Parts: sequence; structure tokens; C-alpha cells
Amino acid sequence: MNPQRRRWLKQIGALAPLVAALPVRAQPATATATATAVDAAADPVRPGRVLVFPQDHGAHPGTRTEWWYATGWLGSEAAPTHGFQITFFRSATGLARGNTSRFAAKQLLFAHAAVTALAPAGAGSTHGHDQRMVRWSGAPEAATGHAAVGRGAVQLAGWSLHDDGSAWRAQAQGGALALDLTLARTQPLLLQGQAGFSRKGPEMRQASHYYSEPQLAASGRLRLDGRDTRGQGRAWMDHEWSDEILAAGAVGWDWLGMNLFDGSALTAFVLRRADGSTLWAGGSFRAPGVAARSFSADEVRFTAGRRWRSPATAASYPGEWQVASPAGRHTVRALADAQELDSRAGTGTVYWEGLSELLDAQGRRVGLGYLEMTGYAAALKL
Repeated sequence: MNPQRRRWLKQIGALAPLVAALPVRAQPATATATATAVDAAADPVRPGRVLVFPQDHGAHPGTRTEWWYATGWLGSEAAPTHGFQITFFRSATGLARGNTSRFAAKQLLFAHAAVTALAPAGAGSTHGHDQRMVRWSGAPEAATGHAAVGRGAVQLAGWSLHDDGSAWRAQAQGGALALDLTLARTQPLLLQGQAGFSRKGPEMRQASHYYSEPQLAASGRLRLDGRDTRGQGRAWMDHEWSDEILAAGAVGWDWLGMNLFDGSALTAFVLRRADGSTLWAGGSFRAPGVAARSFSADEVRFTAGRRWRSPATAASYPGEWQVASPAGRHTVRALADAQELDSRAGTGTVYWEGLSELLDAQGRRVGLGYLEMTGYAAALKL
């Protein structure tokens, strides 16, 4: 869901003290870009808006928050060896109104990347993550970072995610990790909610435009702690933009995107109150060749199982969930407990995001994907 992928995460309020400390550089015009900032005219999230591609792979700077979120695994279905996540976020600062200076920090761009190397039974697995953040005036092709309008291309501080028509290409180079991946399309886009209008609360304004690209064929290279791995696997891509996500009383969410081995795709999420009760829920299920089934808020239930406590943050996360939806009853189980992203020193967020397995009612592994849990270390603020 990143419903900021999320992919986060995404405690925008926590970023405010950092804005003044980040450098802003003037960016010259290029042959394909003028010196003026990208159009940030209001384009509110609303039911009935028709998503158009490939244009809507690009940025929507007139909305408040946006993210592009890719997760996946390398190895085999029976024995995945690595999980990976890379998410690019855009957040409007509110400085665009009436400000014509191309030096103004009208947008924040930040990105998170993580790689998990799995060990048998999860014991001894290793996990690394890194992050980047820049202020962006909105100037097209700004060297420090930019998000293209009308095409899928996000770049900051040497990290990038771009759409070449048949695949997404993701590249990141961090201190302890690196990834260079091709995520090739094998299925049509999956519009979440009602034709891409996805409710996130009881009020219509608490919504996003949201689509997914499940069952991507992943291939390429990962590096963690100096060890390179090349391989193939499966991936999931989410793109979401919104003006308002969290309803009053929501402290965080639990979300999953699962690629089933038969080609199906399962999305499910719940937004939680402080007492753990569900404020809102949703998701979808699509079998190969069949139209997606969108879930209503009363059709999804998450029940927490065993928990894992982070030694770094003391946050306690469910390492296993029972998930009931119109797609059936499933167990979602983390393949390694220690997949927390502690970004308090940078973007100010703490969340858990990791490779997990999907089990059917008979306990058989029927899919792999990512589970995201936010608001456990502190209430999430967007």
C-alpha cells in the first residue's frame, strides 16, 4: 500500500526539521527541459478520474504525497535466497503556491532501499538498508534529483527507477548494499479500488490513486555486505499518489502484496487505531485471465500471531498474521524477523518491511511477497 509501498515511512511531519539543512543547487536548463519547474497545478484525487498510461507512471506534483514501490525476491519458489525493496517518495512542501523561484524547495524526494539475504529457517539471515533525501525545486532533469511528469522516471543522488515500456529498471548503490534489477511486465496493470481510486478511510477525501504491477519477472544483481548475487525471481510494483491518506485516529497500517505461484495476485491492508482495532481495510485479488475482485472495508480481517521485538527500537511487530478475505483464509509469515528499517537518523521513520510467505488453509506455501507494518514504533504521521 506505500500506501507509502508504501511501499514510508512516510512520517512527513518528521521531515520538517531536516528541510532547512538539505542543500539546494541551481539547475541549468537542458535541451529537453526549460528553466521553469514542472507543472504542479492541482490535480485532486477523485473518483472517476481515468488513469492513462504510460503518462500516469510519471509524477503528480500537484498532489501532496506520492511513492513508487518495488519489492521482490531472487531464487526459487521453494527456496528464495534474497529479498529486495526500493521505494522512491515525493512530498510537496507547500512552498509552490505563489513562489516562482526555481531555488525554492517545493518538493522533497527521498528513497529507501533494502536487501535481505535469507538463511535456512530464517536464523542467521542478514538485512541491510540505506536511504537518500534531497530538496527539489521542481526543475526538470535536476541533477540532484527529480521525478518526471508524463513518464516513469525518478532519480536522486545516483539512485533511479525508470520505465522503459516493457520493464522497470531499478538501480541503487549504498554503503552496505547495491541493486541493479530489471522488472519485466508479464501481466496487465492492476487498478486498485474502483478503477484506481482506492479508499483509505470513511471520508471520500481519504483516498489515493493506486495501481499495482504484480508478477514482474525480476532479474539482475544484488549486493549485501560485499557479497554479490545474480539471479532471477519475481517482483511487485506499486505506484500511489494522494492528498490525504490517514483518517483521524489511524496510527499506522499493515499491508501485503503477494505473488501467488499460479499467477494470481493478492493485495490486502488494514489501517489501525491505537488500540489495534481496524479503522479501514481493503485489497484485491486477481486470478490469471479473470477481472480483479476489489475488497470492501468489511471483507478483510488481519489477526496477529507471534511477535518479534526489535532490539534497535523496542517496537514489537507481528511476525505472522492470519488474513481473511474474499480470496480465502491465509497465513502470512515473515521469512526473517529482522527486516525493520530504522531511519530515525535520516527521514525520521521506523517501519517493518520484509519478504514473507503466503500459506493456504492447509499450510502449503502458495506465494511469496512483501509485508509492510507501520506505526508500531510510534504513530505514523503523513
